[in-house]
Amino acid sequence: MDTARPILHSAEGRTLLYHEVISDAGMEAPWLVFVHGAGGSIRTWKYQIEAFRPHYRLLLIDLRDHGYSKDILPEFPQYDFDIVGEDILAVIDHLSIERAHFVSLSIGSVILQKIDIERPELIDRMVMAGAIFDGSRLMHWFVHSGKLLNHVLPYRAIYWLFSFIVLPRRNHRLSRWIFRRQSRTLTPGEYLKWVELYKPFFQLIKAYVNRTVEKRGLVVMGSQDHIFFGAAEKFARAQKNMRLAVIENCGHVCSIEAPELFNDLVLKFLADQDVPARVTANPIPSTWAELKALKG
Repeated sequence: MDTARPILHSAEGRTLLYHEVISDAGMEAPWLVFVHGAGGSIRTWKYQIEAFRPHYRLLLIDLRDHGYSKDILPEFPQYDFDIVGEDILAVIDHLSIERAHFVSLSIGSVILQKIDIERPELIDRMVMAGAIFDGSRLMHWFVHSGKLLNHVLPYRAIYWLFSFIVLPRRNHRLSRWIFRRQSRTLTPGEYLKWVELYKPFFQLIKAYVNRTVEKRGLVVMGSQDHIFFGAAEKFARAQKNMRLAVIENCGHVCSIEAPELFNDLVLKFLADQDVPARVTANPIPSTWAELKALKG
C-alpha cells in the first residue's frame, strides 16, 4: 500500500521534505531510500517502484525546492551539502529508520557520500547510478561554465543546453524530456541556490574520493555517460568494496533509459547475487508523440 507521509509543519511553515513511503513488503522488510539528482523529483524513480516494492519498504524523497518540497524551513541564502544532507536525515529520523539501503542518481551520489561520512552506521549498501566522482579540470570547466551562463541566459535555457551536453544522443531523449519537465518546478531563485553547490562540491569530492568506503556499493553507469564514466570507473577500481556495472548503449540516466536492466542489476546486488560487469541495452529512441503522451 502506498502511504504519503504528512509534511511536518512548525507554526511558521513546512519543516520536513515531502516524502512517500511504499510498504507493500511489510514492516519487517529492509528499507530502501531513493535520492534523486538536481532538477529531478520522486517521479525520477517511476520505473523502479514496481520492481522494488515487493521486496523493500521504499522511501522516496523530493529534495529541497524539488517536486513538492517547497518553502522548507529554515530558509538559507545559499546551500551546501550539510544542508541538503540534513534535510534527508531529518526525514529518516522522523520515520525512525536505523539502517537502510540507498539508491542515488547523478548528484544524489554526492549527497549519499556526504550522508555516509556523517552517519556511516545508517547505510547498509549503496547504489549509485550515473555517479559523480569527478574533480578534474574538465569538471571544473563544466561547472563554472554553468555559473557564468547564469549572467546571460535564463536558467531554463541553461538547463536545456546542459541536458544536451550530458545527454546528447537520440536514445537519451526520454531522459532529457523527463528531467526538463521535472526541473520546471524550480524557480529562478531556487535554481541559483542549487548552482551555488559548486563551491563546496569540489572539496567534498576530494574528501570522499580519497577515503576508503567501508560498506559494499554498486556503481551503475551507462557506457555513453561520456562526462562521468571515466571517474566512476577509476573510483570503483580503487575501492575494494565497490563494484562497477556498465549498461552498454545508455547515457547518464541509465535507470530511465534501461530500467529493466538497471533494476535487475540492483536487485541482484542487494540480494547478494552475482552482478554482471556489463549488460547490453537496445534502446529505441522515443518519438515526440510518445514523450508528449507521458504522464507523471
